[in-house]
Amino acid sequence: MAGELSEPTAAGRAQSGASRLLLASLQASAAEIARMSAAINETVTAVVNASAPTSQLVGNLARDLIPRWHFAMLNDIERNGALATAVERQVKPGDHVLDIGAGTGLLAMMAAQAGAAKVISCEANPLMAEIATQVVAAHGLSDVITVIPRRSDELVVGRDIERPVDVIVSEIVDCGLIGEGILPTMRHAREHLLAPGGILMPPSARIHGALLQSSVVAGLNQVHNACGFDIGVINSLATVGHFPVRLHTWPHTMLSAATELVSFDFVHGSLDDGSRQVALTATADGIVHGVVAWFEMDLGARVTLRNAPDNKSSHWMQALIPLDPPVQVTAGQAVGVDLLWQDGRLSITSVS
Repeated sequence: MAGELSEPTAAGRAQSGASRLLLASLQASAAEIARMSAAINETVTAVVNASAPTSQLVGNLARDLIPRWHFAMLNDIERNGALATAVERQVKPGDHVLDIGAGTGLLAMMAAQAGAAKVISCEANPLMAEIATQVVAAHGLSDVITVIPRRSDELVVGRDIERPVDVIVSEIVDCGLIGEGILPTMRHAREHLLAPGGILMPPSARIHGALLQSSVVAGLNQVHNACGFDIGVINSLATVGHFPVRLHTWPHTMLSAATELVSFDFVHGSLDDGSRQVALTATADGIVHGVVAWFEMDLGARVTLRNAPDNKSSHWMQALIPLDPPVQVTAGQAVGVDLLWQDGRLSITSVS
């Protein structure tokens, strides 16, 4: 009958559902911004009225500003020792050094201890930059180390740093190596901030991986049914690309030998987003839920850092690059995995 509205199609209903999720996401973001704004206003009032200890106020705000993994990272003895050795072997007395990602100023102080004449330590987070400034001052190194609350790609030679530096040190990596922006950061730094013939630390890194069977690990980032109810719509909130997993704590089966997935030359490589197909051979029958990946980072001077599954002391977890849907394989089968690295994420675009 003319004028009657037709029933919405399945595609239309799906689009409507996706649009409502987007709207709800924006509303949730606005609510979180409002919550943080209220917390800031409450803190300002508390400061004016001196109604709470300063340390308590800082701690309240820091919950939203500083990731908790800083503590595990700074207590990682293997990491700290490797960085100290690499810096000591490569920074020479009189060098000008740039430390990208100051954190607490640890690498900057290592460089100063190695004899650097000048160290610029940049940190994008103003709170961490202030922490680094105070740590450096407490060690009497403020005459050598200057902490700048800026990203490295915002630094200007002649304004922020006296001249292109002799050595750049940085350790801005996540469990999958690229998640904290090391590729664009190193590309910019070597082109604009490093003197000709200067040292870049780290100079290179590789990502290794293997086929993984583990419905439990896959379930850390997706769910379809609970108590007979289909709740799969929540999968729209799943992490896109790789996510961290401490593999040895979960039931799993490796379905292939470890293989190099991709390598990066921070000194000479393009460091652009990219992709490649990797051939992995199944060593047993099973269901592949994803590729578990880890890095091996060359710090220079014969020093490496790795977060392989057998390195249980590392604070870094491994990275799970999920397959959706999972793939059935048989022993001896060659599995072609199309790996994509883009915007700090590792993902698998197809399997053949």
